[in-house]
Amino acid sequence: MNAQTSINPASVLANDPDWWRGAVIYQIYPRSYQDSNGDGIGDLPGITSRLDHIASLGVDAIWISPFFTSPMKDYGYDVSDYCDVDPMFGTLSDFDDLVTKAHDLGLRVMIDMVLSHSSDQHPWFQESRQSRDNPKADWYVWADPNPDGTPPNNWLSIFGGPAWQWDPRREQYFLHNFLTTQPDLNFHCDAVQDALLDATRFWLERGVDGFRLDTINFYIHDKELRSNPALPKELRNANIAPSVNPYNHQEHLYSKNQPENLAFLAKFRALLDEYPSKTAVGEVGDAQRGLEILGQYTAGTTGVHMCYAFEFLAKDPLDAARVAEVFDKVDDVAAEGWACWAFSNHDVVRHVTRWNLGDAAQRLYTTMMMCLRGSVCIYQGEELGLPEADIAFEDLQDPYGIEFWPEFKGRDGCRTPMVWNNDNTYGGFSEARPWLPVSLEHAALAVTEQEADPAALLHHYRRAIALRRAHAALSRGHHDKVRAEGNVVQFTRSAEGEEIFCAFNLGDAPAEIGLPAGAWEQLGADLGTADVAATVGTLTLAPWQPCIARRT
Repeated sequence: MNAQTSINPASVLANDPDWWRGAVIYQIYPRSYQDSNGDGIGDLPGITSRLDHIASLGVDAIWISPFFTSPMKDYGYDVSDYCDVDPMFGTLSDFDDLVTKAHDLGLRVMIDMVLSHSSDQHPWFQESRQSRDNPKADWYVWADPNPDGTPPNNWLSIFGGPAWQWDPRREQYFLHNFLTTQPDLNFHCDAVQDALLDATRFWLERGVDGFRLDTINFYIHDKELRSNPALPKELRNANIAPSVNPYNHQEHLYSKNQPENLAFLAKFRALLDEYPSKTAVGEVGDAQRGLEILGQYTAGTTGVHMCYAFEFLAKDPLDAARVAEVFDKVDDVAAEGWACWAFSNHDVVRHVTRWNLGDAAQRLYTTMMMCLRGSVCIYQGEELGLPEADIAFEDLQDPYGIEFWPEFKGRDGCRTPMVWNNDNTYGGFSEARPWLPVSLEHAALAVTEQEADPAALLHHYRRAIALRRAHAALSRGHHDKVRAEGNVVQFTRSAEGEEIFCAFNLGDAPAEIGLPAGAWEQLGADLGTADVAATVGTLTLAPWQPCIARRT
């Protein structure tokens, strides 16, 4: 498919402040997308060279995971300069070229801002740790030890162990919710907020269209440093951290999710509103209150536009009952907000493997995703149906996986290089040995292989996205109650006088459903939807078959 004929750049980039509502956003992990200079690491020019592929999918925007200057202890999520590109990824000029080409193709550009913490190599932290009275002494979260020398409270790091690290220069502990090399910024300090907003403005001035905000609910900590209560075992789940991580043993009432965060988000939103048609999606990392926080942060016009929680990124199978349960909760605690759904990303096992999906199931989940109320993120390689790659311990790069191996193998299995062709050792990603090995299983699913096969999953993604974009009811519409009847999840979407009934058989046996009264016409025949033309009353869905019908 020719990207230039599949989209209309002028209409896509028109001044539409609500373009994000129902948008499909394609996530790029830059280390693993395309290497342009033969060092085995993906880069910005590599992404630019592959934008035609992304545009051909019909998506609205790209989200690029961090490419800022960084010592790469957490592969870019430890930033040492918020206003520059790490040399391994290119230059600011390369980024400008990327934005220009993306806009020419009708793609908006969102970047990943990591505001809750920086690298310990950031000049701000280097100054802060020198003394208790320097100009940036309170830019990070410092605390005196208990009388016995232990940390000031019981807060834990997601990456294992206490969330406090001793610094002999200040004879104090500093807070790190992640690696010890990722100290938390102190949002109770106004100067910190101002500096981060200045960095955000820097990228807005360079033409970015929005931001994905990493760990948005971690920004502000309890000023009194109160200890978190224990979480009863029956309430623990592994949506945020693996089950072997003691982080799951606490209810994180005080180390994150503080009400003062809403005031900072109002400042952030006010900055975005100075520029036309900008947006932000926040990542909510909370196993117990994720959807509730999503509702708080996206209600009204003073928070972020949308958030995604981890309900559809969880290990548990996404059956019809679970889909209905999630939307019941959304309707209860986030009815005025806006969700952004994802099945896969750079932090979780790819959903093809996580849910053990066959080809028919992959197609149905894709079709369903494009019919749900909310916006959508799809992760690079998802359009190819890539399974999780099997990474040997000696090839691991992720510090999270190294810490908890073998019970938890880390995030490298979903971060392996994109596969573009099947004619060399490295899948067209690089001419050199990549930073992570290319999966042989992935090579057979490469872009060139699927482009040549009209029945391939890649084309199904294009058709599903096109259906969503063609109908306001599917992209921006309301829905009635999401219901589960056996293995079938069903609901009705409506907008601009259009009403669309959706049902999805999430099972490997036929299922009979009741079609709402009235006359209906089939939509999405090229997606394998049920033909409703001669149906009265009941309809039988084949295993893994959708029904998408418009009221006539």
